[in-house]
Amino acid sequence: MAETIEQNGQAGKGARLPRTARRAQLLAAAQDVFAANGYHAAAMDEIAERAGVSKPVLYQHFPGKLELYMALLDTHVDELIRRVTEAMAGTTDNKLRVRNAVGAYFDFVDGESQAFRLVFESDLRGEPAVQDAVERATEASVRAITATITADAGLDDVRARLLAVGLAGVSQVAARGWLADQRPIPKDEAVALISTLIWRGIGGGFPLQHQHE
Repeated sequence: MAETIEQNGQAGKGARLPRTARRAQLLAAAQDVFAANGYHAAAMDEIAERAGVSKPVLYQHFPGKLELYMALLDTHVDELIRRVTEAMAGTTDNKLRVRNAVGAYFDFVDGESQAFRLVFESDLRGEPAVQDAVERATEASVRAITATITADAGLDDVRARLLAVGLAGVSQVAARGWLADQRPIPKDEAVALISTLIWRGIGGGFPLQHQHE
């Protein structure tokens, strides 16, 4: 489908875009509105206006606000899973894996789109589809961490998984706290601080524990 562009280089209201480009435009507008207002206070009128389209165009792509929200949430969940999985696969050094995993959460939380708010701070957590999406993000991230970083820790699957849950939880909460506190120290320093805390537990605590057994 041909694309119509105004003289200023921007797609005007009613401009014809390829379906994938229009969908991306609508999701970006929805992200801004949902991040600022939350699900319940967000209005499809506002999303359409921010995207520069009519409401019928918006409804052609998404039949309702929940469907639009879920499409956006699924996109962010996939992004978080990709970040954590790549962090684990990017090296065979377990200490560096810890730092990469922590960094993946900090980078996700620090994104300009505030995508993390939909994943970690959604006001629609009571909706089963939203719960499933958030649990998918957590479960996939924990599996990626469990399968790599705890492989040589001498733990069974249950304990290895619990350790991975702890790593993911600490990383996520620390990253959100750092952002809420207006980034009081540089991100690289914050990542190093949290990853050092975690690595001392994984790299030092478990061998010492086994020695005392």
